[in-house]
Amino acid sequence: MTERIYRWTKKRLRQHLDVVRGEKAPSIVLKNATYLNHARRKWLKANIWIADDRIVYVGQELPPVTDKDTEIIECKNSVVVPGYIEHHAHPFQLYNPHSFARYASARGTTTLINDNLYFFSNVEKKKALSLIEKLEEMPASMYWWARYDPQTELQSEAHFTNSRMKAWLEHHLVVQGGELTSWPKVLEGDDSTLHWMQETSRLRKPIEGHLPGASERTLSQMALLGVTCDHEAINGEEAVRRLDMGYMTSLRHSSMRPDLPNLLREMQELGVDHFVRCIMTTDGSPPSFYEDGVMDKLIKMALDAGLSDFDAYGMATYYVARYYNLDHKLGMIAPGRIAHLNFLSDKHSPKPIGVLAKGQWIVRDGVECQGEESFGWNDYGIKPLDISWDLDESELHFSMPMGIEMVNAVILKPYRITVEGTVNELSDTHDESFFVLIDKNGKWMINTMIKGFSNKIKGFASSFSNTGDFILIGKNVKDMVAAFRAVKAQGGGMALVEDGDVIGSIVLSLNGAMSDKSMEGIMEEEKKFVSLLRERGYKHEDPIYSLQFFSSTHLPYIRVTQRGIYDVTKKKILFPAIMR
Repeated sequence: MTERIYRWTKKRLRQHLDVVRGEKAPSIVLKNATYLNHARRKWLKANIWIADDRIVYVGQELPPVTDKDTEIIECKNSVVVPGYIEHHAHPFQLYNPHSFARYASARGTTTLINDNLYFFSNVEKKKALSLIEKLEEMPASMYWWARYDPQTELQSEAHFTNSRMKAWLEHHLVVQGGELTSWPKVLEGDDSTLHWMQETSRLRKPIEGHLPGASERTLSQMALLGVTCDHEAINGEEAVRRLDMGYMTSLRHSSMRPDLPNLLREMQELGVDHFVRCIMTTDGSPPSFYEDGVMDKLIKMALDAGLSDFDAYGMATYYVARYYNLDHKLGMIAPGRIAHLNFLSDKHSPKPIGVLAKGQWIVRDGVECQGEESFGWNDYGIKPLDISWDLDESELHFSMPMGIEMVNAVILKPYRITVEGTVNELSDTHDESFFVLIDKNGKWMINTMIKGFSNKIKGFASSFSNTGDFILIGKNVKDMVAAFRAVKAQGGGMALVEDGDVIGSIVLSLNGAMSDKSMEGIMEEEKKFVSLLRERGYKHEDPIYSLQFFSSTHLPYIRVTQRGIYDVTKKKILFPAIMR
């Protein structure tokens, strides 16, 4: 049922009253349930009545009226907790929002609060807003952010219009502004972004920051401008600094920053014994990171770190819902809340053996109940890439004096090119390779060199990037062009070529950015492809993040953007893109 102005109509509300009054049968009754009560911070025992997608009663009574369709579940051998919430999802990391929500909900994460940047940038406004409403019809609850900036330097930022920003910010499924990656520009006088931050606050929606390494002074200034939460603490001291400044502090455990155990240990060593102002996130990691769970595995880490049941579960349920002003619908087991419930074998095993999402069984007795389900992406203009232009080897010439060097998976610095770039093939005795960023519409390109990506990749191409433009990397110009043509032929994705042969690929048939396969399907493809890259010299934490962040100007020190190679510190283009 799509939430429009109200989640439940007047007619439905009165039907819910009828259930409590004994005039109508509930859908599900959970008998003798030991459940987590966040209001009292206790495990209590009660009978829980569910009508359709809603909890209507929690107490000692059993319903006086049932019928043949009423399920009565004896809960003596399990405990019940609210469905988990991932508040900082980036659901476009090869998977798509639909496939990720299905996978996450089967592991107890029944609510996602999602980055909107891809839809905002690539789907027309009305279609994009219709799309997020369609996704909300899933058993999982799907909420969204409203980004203020593209997190890169674009040829044009025409889609960041007042009408577009207003429509997103005011939408009922959008529950926060941010994440704010352009905060330095705001501090330096960007009143356009500041206006939308003010509008977000006026709408009583929080603002997520992106403040790596921020000092007390910076945190103070951003709090004055409206930022209420930040997820960039990388040690206990930084997390405590955010707590001291009054921030809701998001503790991250992702493929790039698997920090949660250390954060919790260091915070406790620094005297933190109360975690009600903390929440947790996996920060949009690639598919294989989720092989062993979603928010359930973070809760287990919190329990293993010695946190109380109430804090460990609260940081992925009630504390999140309360922060987002959603605790009247989510995060608690109480009348009026959406029936997102996880059934656990015991209090210290957060991986559920049963899951209800909006009152529908997703997992029952350890067996997943969801059937195969597709999503009509084509209705929203999201389909395989249809590339009408081609690339010729003669266009790939590399005479630029400065290249980009990978410090790690996401940090880039300039370096002086030491190899001859006018040849068509480079030696595999060093880790310098050709690098190309080329417009998805074929209008411009940037040719340079990259150091530290690999020493043996001959030809690699990807339509998966921050902006949807093509990235080409390799030692051999001919194989790079062949890799591009392979991606073009398959309608988007990635391809790896050696000596003219495609030795690995990932098909991303949804605008060249997302797979239409299940999470399990794309997970296996990612693992195989990453293994091929590592065999050929990729040595950093995560190549998926590398591809996404080559153009992301919220990271130091230089970036390859649509406008050219960009100095993040000096905020200027060092070498502009050239027209083809």
